[in-house]
Amino acid sequence: MKWEGQRESDNVDDLREGGGGGGGRGGMGLGGGRIGLGGIVIALLASWAFGINPMTVLGVLGGMDSGGQAPSQQAPHQPGTKPQDAGGRFASIVLADTEDVWGRYFAARQQQYQPPRLALFRGREATACGMGEAAMGPFYCPADQRVYIDLAFYDTLRDRLGAPGDFAQAYVIAHEVGHHLQNLQGTTAKMDKARQRVSEKDYNALSVRLELQADCYAGVWAKLSQQGKGWLEQGDIEEGLNAASQIGDDTLQRRSQGTVVPESFTHGSSEQRVRWFRRGLEAGELKACDTFATGPV
Repeated sequence: MKWEGQRESDNVDDLREGGGGGGGRGGMGLGGGRIGLGGIVIALLASWAFGINPMTVLGVLGGMDSGGQAPSQQAPHQPGTKPQDAGGRFASIVLADTEDVWGRYFAARQQQYQPPRLALFRGREATACGMGEAAMGPFYCPADQRVYIDLAFYDTLRDRLGAPGDFAQAYVIAHEVGHHLQNLQGTTAKMDKARQRVSEKDYNALSVRLELQADCYAGVWAKLSQQGKGWLEQGDIEEGLNAASQIGDDTLQRRSQGTVVPESFTHGSSEQRVRWFRRGLEAGELKACDTFATGPV
């Protein structure tokens, strides 16, 4: 990606001590430390890496109720400094492009886009959805409309999940912004209501559709972004497709436990994730991403 020198977003809060400089080498040769997994296996980290609504994990770590509602006492919307390191600036530039792409997309339809904020943190951070942990991977919190990411996750994405490259990193952010779109469209609220009335198996099936839609939205962004900037280079799209494949539920389960349990999928198989990302990439329209209106996904 030809990302150097592009506009950086004003909606980024660098909450890392010292304002950056660590983590997130990815495919760009950025310096920094490694992610600390503690007692959480890599498969669990990756399986939640792209969750819009990480309520199950956040509920354990942050004391949320089983209904998936945000705590009544929300975390303060604390601003942070603008990132100064290459990894932070890259994330800021990708977020800025999602602002440009979705801003134009909705303006053309006589609608206004309200972008999310991006919080760069290290280790753990209080959010309106509970205590966020680096071991969860990147996530979106609907209650404060923020995307949270510890950039050390990109080391894990490259070194342990086999998904290197700067566009693989951009795909992560675009996916989380896709969850923000779902929040704006009311899809998140519908999922929270469904969580309280359906079985775990049925909710997992709905969660797969939610995640695949966010993958599709990321594909739409990639197409429109390339049309607007022409900043993607040869091999970039393949990096995104590979990342989608490497974090499929079946691939993660096979890697971690040697068996695949489709009933437990929450994000979709590798084939599904690649297919829906590619569908958005080819269509360039959000209406092509209605995973809830289709039959088998």
